[in-house]
Order: sequence, then structure tokens, then C-alpha cells
Amino acid sequence: MADKNIESVLLEERTFTPAPAFSARAHLKPADAEALRRRAREDHVGFWTDLAAQELTWHTPFTVGLDATRAPNYRWFSDGRLNASYNCLDVHLNTRAEKTAVIFEGEPGDVRRLTYRELHAQVCRFANALKAQGVERGDRVIIYMPLVPEILVAMHACNRIGAVHSVVFGGFSAPALRDRIVDTEAKVVITADGGWRGGHVVELKAAADQALTSHGKSVKRVIVLKRTGQPVAMDPKRDLWWHDAIEGQPAACEPEWVDAEHPLYLLYTSGSTGKPKGIQHATGGYLLGAKLTTQWVFDLRNEDVFWCTADVGWVTGHTYVAYGPLALGATVVLYEGGPTHPDGARFWKNCETHGVTVFYTAPTAIRALMKLGEALPARHDLSRLRLLGTVGEPINPEAWMWYHRVIGQGRCPIVDTWWQTETGAILIAPLPGVTATKPGSCTQPLPGIDADIVDDRGNSVKRPDAGGYLVIRKPWPAMLRTIWRDNARYIANYWEKFNNRYYMAGDSAHRDKDGYFWIMGRIDDVLKVSGHRLGTMEIESALVAHPRVAEAAVVGKPHDIKGESVFAYVVLRGERPRGDTSALTKELREWVGEELGPIAKPDDIRFADNLPKTRSGKIMRRLLKAIARGEEITQDVSTLENPAILEQLRGTEGAAVAPAGAAPRPATASAAPQRRPAAARRKSAPARRKARAPRRAGARRTARKPSRAPRRKAAARATRRPAPARRGRATRRAGGSSRKR
Repeated sequence: MADKNIESVLLEERTFTPAPAFSARAHLKPADAEALRRRAREDHVGFWTDLAAQELTWHTPFTVGLDATRAPNYRWFSDGRLNASYNCLDVHLNTRAEKTAVIFEGEPGDVRRLTYRELHAQVCRFANALKAQGVERGDRVIIYMPLVPEILVAMHACNRIGAVHSVVFGGFSAPALRDRIVDTEAKVVITADGGWRGGHVVELKAAADQALTSHGKSVKRVIVLKRTGQPVAMDPKRDLWWHDAIEGQPAACEPEWVDAEHPLYLLYTSGSTGKPKGIQHATGGYLLGAKLTTQWVFDLRNEDVFWCTADVGWVTGHTYVAYGPLALGATVVLYEGGPTHPDGARFWKNCETHGVTVFYTAPTAIRALMKLGEALPARHDLSRLRLLGTVGEPINPEAWMWYHRVIGQGRCPIVDTWWQTETGAILIAPLPGVTATKPGSCTQPLPGIDADIVDDRGNSVKRPDAGGYLVIRKPWPAMLRTIWRDNARYIANYWEKFNNRYYMAGDSAHRDKDGYFWIMGRIDDVLKVSGHRLGTMEIESALVAHPRVAEAAVVGKPHDIKGESVFAYVVLRGERPRGDTSALTKELREWVGEELGPIAKPDDIRFADNLPKTRSGKIMRRLLKAIARGEEITQDVSTLENPAILEQLRGTEGAAVAPAGAAPRPATASAAPQRRPAAARRKSAPARRKARAPRRAGARRTARKPSRAPRRKAAARATRRPAPARRGRATRRAGGSSRKR
């Protein structure tokens, strides 16, 4: 069975319970959460229809809850009519018109604030401008802009008149933009002269012009916002400045009432790693999911200042910047630039300046900022922060602990959220006033979400810590409706494997004895080593747990005997080591062996200054796999944030590659500190944990002790056995099945 299942060799038992003071003020208390879960179990459809009727403002109330007649193309509230812009703006004009809706800070330091009344007026003016350009209900509009308030204006102006927006991340290349323009047959493109990123101007208008050269015949108008003031080419027959478009337009625009199933937006995913998929979301169900999860997971109060650092070009920016918080009448922060300009304290400076209380960012950003040390956040007052969140990928336990201790100062709950572009909203996450958290776990499904882990045959995996495929058994309102103009691909990608019975997320996961979900990574990233299937996330987490390691990425490389070997890319907290690295490589291999068992030891470790990431912060794992295998890079690298890293990763720039069999040499000054023999380290593991406890837990009394003893002791026992017994031990720990993050 080992060759058919995914094994987990990582065990994390540190636990943090909600502070009583936080729970006392939380919107959802334990009794509330249990009542919601019970209602969802008893009547899944009734649970969602009740919430839709309560939470959204309907022009025409719905009478149909779930329509499954064309499953798996599910429809929710299909005979109801509403408008997303109305639900995010107009509903607040009588109660909080003068409340700040948006706090914007540009990378150069310019700051703007918009109240709900001002945002509503700007949306109406631009909606009228779009209508003047011939945009009608159902037309597609491409938005290719920097992260400035006008991007929110453009999105809500589209849905106000029933147009379908498709936001393209401003870091995407002209070819990527062109593909989306062609696929959507967009009538209008909204862009800017440029935007600021990393101290440089990103030339958006020039990229749009290039994308439209010999393509984009459907595009009748390009509307250009003047952001940076640089000279740009303007086609007088096609191009129109934003300020000219809205001149003279009234600050009122009657909303277009659309069916709940009317497409709200198209958002393309996998653009940097494969053929783009146009994920189509429906107005009613998506808006319900966005609003509810913002309230439940982030516990937003009227006085909160919510900063989700995601660009609106990604689904996180859609749901937790443009829609969910505004539907609740919250104040959101927009920041145009990168987290390290002009230095690595920019995020923390922004938190202090704007009084951020709820902060939501990606593990990639956390690890990058963790690498810069604790002095930078210590320069700023972060005392107003009361809740932290992570999104985009599983977070390594050590990065979680740093985030909790250094940024949250040991007092802020952390909500580690799992969801996807396709799911529309968070599906698995802690409820901050209810759920005890474990570093690295997204904990439990939200009320109304029937998540499960199944084996290859689709049977539920019952044994704790035995993993498999993450699936959602029942439809939910915020789910994608289809892939734009490719429903066959929608069914093949998400439903076909298990005969359309439930949604397949494409992630591997396992549940622990407490019912907590742990994401192991994408199914495609699973390694097959000596008959064992291992999740890359666990090996990466073990590497990042080493005191010298800031970030790691693991891929598989073909091996004549093992089938696949473990190839690790490592970024250290200090400078990349120069010269011989065999001693440090040996230490890291032994560290992973002690943490997870010998089966997980990397065969190759390559040190680099950074990892290849898209401009959204996503690690380009397919690129890393190609480099490890010595293959030609065929994918689009135009979205790469740091293209200069490629030579270093290939080893042609002098990056050190130290295979497992290399003979160790005496450590240099830049190498890792000397450590005691392995047996002595294992014997004194509890003492080592005890010495680290104040640094790790930040005196958080709710941390369970000893924090990592079961994992390390098991690993030590496995390491001392002969090779065959070690393999058996690893399999038994995995339950003979699949496993964890």
C-alpha cells in the first residue's frame, strides 16, 4: 500500500487556546459556532438559504435554495435578484456614510482616504462613464491596474451595471494579459500609465499596448488612469484618460439588478504555470461567502482597520479587500508597493501609521521578513494588532511561531486559512474566539463546509494522521460555477476523479486525532521515494525549523534506485554560503533525519539568496523542478519577480551544490555552528527544547509542553534502527496510508 498512499512524518502538538478576553468579545462564541454547525448538519441547504436571506439585500427575494439538476454545475438562489455594488456601498449610506472605507498608501508615501459616501460617488461616476462607452450587462471588462483605490472603483462600477470584470495582476506580462483579453473577448481594458513597485515604475500602459498589438479585436476602448505621470502613447481613436472619462458624469447610478447566478467576475488561475483557467463566480453565492467568512474568521468590529496585503489581481484581494470587508462596512488598507521598500520595515511602519488591527498576509512574506530579523518590527508600535492571518500556502510551524511571537507579541490569535480561487472564500480555518490553534494547521472546516480526506477510491480516511485527497462533499454557495467557456475542463479538473460525487481540491492533507486538517501540498508535488509518497511541505517545514534556515522549497528528482530523490533549495537567514558547504549540508540532512526520519533526508541541497517567485509571492515550483532535473525551462518566466536568481539556482552563477555523498570538510567561519554527535543530540533533545522554549513560545501560557517531543523522539528511535526497520517505522507512523503537511 505504501506506493499508493501519501505518508506524513511530521507531528506538531503545540496548541494555543483563545484568550478568554478575546473570546468574550468575539462575534462567534463556542455556543454560537456549535449552533451553526448543528444547523448545517441537520439541513445543509436550509442553513445557507437562511443566511443568504439574512445577510444580503435582495431586490427580488429568492425562493430556490440549491438547484442541483445540472450537477456538478450547482446553482444557488437562482431566482433571486441583487447587485453586489449595492450590497457593498449603498447599504451603508444611511448608517456609516462618513466612515472611512479605504486607506490608501502608495509606495512613494502618498496617502488618500475615501469614505463610503466618496467611494460610492466615484463608483457611480465611473459606472456612468462605462455606460457612455457602450458597456452593457454581461460585457467583459479587463482591469490591469496598480493597487490604488481606482481599482476598487472600477470593479464595483462594473458590477453596478452588470458587466463582468476580470482583474489581471499588474505584474503579469503583456502575453499573459493578451491571453486574458482574447479569452474573455473584453470590450474595454482599464489600465494606468504605470504603478510603483520596489522603487521602480511598472509600465502598465506599454504592456497593455503590446498585448493589444494584432490581438484584442474585441476591445473598443482603453481607459487609462494617470498614476505615475510618465509619458505614454495614447491612441486617440481608442484610448481615453480616466479623468476625461468621468468628467461631467453624475454621482448617482441606478444599480443593475442581476440574477444571483449572473457572473460577477472571471479570475484566471495558473497563468504562470500552465494554460490559464477562467474561474467564473456567481454574484449571490460568492458575495454571501465573502461577507460571512470575513465576519467569522476575522471577527471584524466596527472600529477595526483591516489590512489584507494581497493584490486585488488575486482572489484573496477580491474576497478580502474588494468584497467581504466592504459588505460588512469595514475600513480596509490598500498599499501599492512591496514589503521591503525602502526597507524591510515597510509593512510594520504601515501597521503603526494606519492603526491596523487585523493583518492578513502570505507565509512567503512572513518568511522573507523573518529572514530580516526582529529589530525591524521592534522599531514600530504594533500594539493595535489584535488578530493575524495567513493565506496562500501552508505556513511552516516555525514561521507561524515567529509571526505569533514577534508580530503578534504572543497575544494575537492566528487564523491559518485554507481556500482557493475556485472556492471563492475561506473553507477551513480557525474561528478566533472558539478554536484552539496548532502551528501549521488550518484547523477545522467552517460551519456549512463538509470537508473530508479520501483515498484513491473515494473512501473517507478515518485513521488519525493518515492522509489522502482533500475533498468537499457538499456544494457551497461561493464555489466556482464553471471554467469560462470550458465546462468540460471544469468537470475534468474538479469532479471527474471521484465520479462527480464531490469537489477535488487538488491538495493532499491529513487529519490528526483532534480532527484538525493539515495541508501537505499539491497532489502534483508529492514525492515518491523508495516506495513512499511524501508531501513536500513536511520536509520544507523541517528545514525551516533549523535555526539558520529562513526558507526552503523541496522538489523531486529522478533517481535510478529510489525512483525519486529529495532535492532541496535553501535560503539561510544570513548570507548565502560561499565555497565549500558540505558541513552545513550534512548538518541539514541530519537535522531533517532527526525531525522526520531518514526517508525524508534531502539527497541534494542547493543554497540560494532567494527562491524564484511570481510577483504575487508564489514560489514557482515547476521551475525549480526543471532546474533540479537539468531540464530546459519552457514555462513563462515573465511573471518572475527576481529573474536574476535563475543563474544562481542553476549553479552557473556559483551557487553551491552539495550532494549527499560529498565528504565533509572542516567548517568555515560562514558554515553552521559546530554541533554535538547525533546520538548526544537525540539524547538531550528535551533539554534543547527547554532551552529554546522562551524564544519560541514567547511565554504564551497556552502552549502545550513538551512542544515537539513526540516527533523528535520518534524520529530519533527511527534513526537508530537498521534501515528496513526504519522504513517500517515510517510506514507505521503514517498509518500505512497517506499523510500530512
